[in-house]
Amino acid sequence: MNRPVVVGVDGSPSSLVAAEHAARTAVQRSTPLHLVHGYLHPSGYGVPINPYELGIPKPNDEAQSMLDRAAADLADRWPGLTVQVRQVAGGPGATLVEQSRRAELVVVGSRGHGGFAGLLLGSVSSQVAAHAHCPVLVVRPTEAPVALDGPVLVAVDGSESAEVAVGQAADEATRQQNELVLAHVHTPGATDAAEVLDTAVAAARGSHPGLAVTARQLRAEKPDQALIEASRDTALIVVGTRGRGGFTGMLLGSVSQSLVQHAHCPVLVAHPYGRAR
Repeated sequence: MNRPVVVGVDGSPSSLVAAEHAARTAVQRSTPLHLVHGYLHPSGYGVPINPYELGIPKPNDEAQSMLDRAAADLADRWPGLTVQVRQVAGGPGATLVEQSRRAELVVVGSRGHGGFAGLLLGSVSSQVAAHAHCPVLVVRPTEAPVALDGPVLVAVDGSESAEVAVGQAADEATRQQNELVLAHVHTPGATDAAEVLDTAVAAARGSHPGLAVTARQLRAEKPDQALIEASRDTALIVVGTRGRGGFTGMLLGSVSQSLVQHAHCPVLVAHPYGRAR
């Protein structure tokens, strides 16, 4: 099955930047691109508030025009790209999580810091990053252009989640023809940094012969701060959903959550395909 790259679009600048990244990714993967808009009923929910009002709310004409314009623009700038648009009655987060069941990748934008609007969209990106059934790329507009020719960096800590992240990071580095950097944050008291890195490097080189792989030890008291700083010079940072020290009930670990909110480059949250969340 040729799974599409799915991107959430609401007309905001951040979602249009995400759509641009999604188009580039779809071309790299030779897959269709689906622009999806999750719309709510005027009451604020995806279903009518009046029990006598049967059926689901109708798609919004203005939103449809926005989607059509975005699709036409992307198709013009990415020759050969197949673009479809879709409005779905429901909240944007829940809509994209459902769409992820049949997707190759889900792309979401995040407005980042400050303001209620930023918090609202940030909650959507966090919700999708935590609950999706496929990898999720979180993109936020930055003041400086993203270094598209920079390395792909993946955080490793020896956890099962990090193993998934290393595999997907190696795939991305191969597609982008960039170096893969495996980073382990050495915190005070830790003793197994070299072993963790050696194991991850061996796995990446074994599954992707010919890929340039570099190991990097970062020293910091808080792993998220070191990785956020490292993201300044990378094209993409890849993280697992939950690290070795994470709580079982947390679907998105604190380090991954922090990177989704604050990284200086796009963040790929690695999920195994088809796993229910």
